[in-house]
Amino acid sequence: MGKTALVVDDSPTMRQMVALTLTNAGFKVVEAEHGKDAVNKVADGSKMDIVITDLNMPEMDGIALIKELRKKPVFKFTPILMLTTESSEDKKKAGKEAGATGWIVKPFNPELMLKVIAKVLPA
Repeated sequence: MGKTALVVDDSPTMRQMVALTLTNAGFKVVEAEHGKDAVNKVADGSKMDIVITDLNMPEMDGIALIKELRKKPVFKFTPILMLTTESSEDKKKAGKEAGATGWIVKPFNPELMLKVIAKVLPA
């Protein structure tokens, strides 16, 4: 069975591009529009193999989402990647402190993103 990825971004276009990249790489993809939507989608205890989230979103941003997910035992060791236009050291530090595994700056390169995923996600 393939791995499942949770893709969280308020931009439908960005979600589609990331989902397409992951689907082509063999992932099942669950999409969410913002952090609260993502939390609701995993409220039933669904396990995701990886989470890719934007930083700046309405309702709940990426940092708050990571903190919420890390509270759940099922997400304790799940790789969580930030995919954002933000590249400041302060934002990266906040992401890392919240529990982000890695940081990818938009516009994203599909091959690079898959390489990063391969590094953080056990086969």
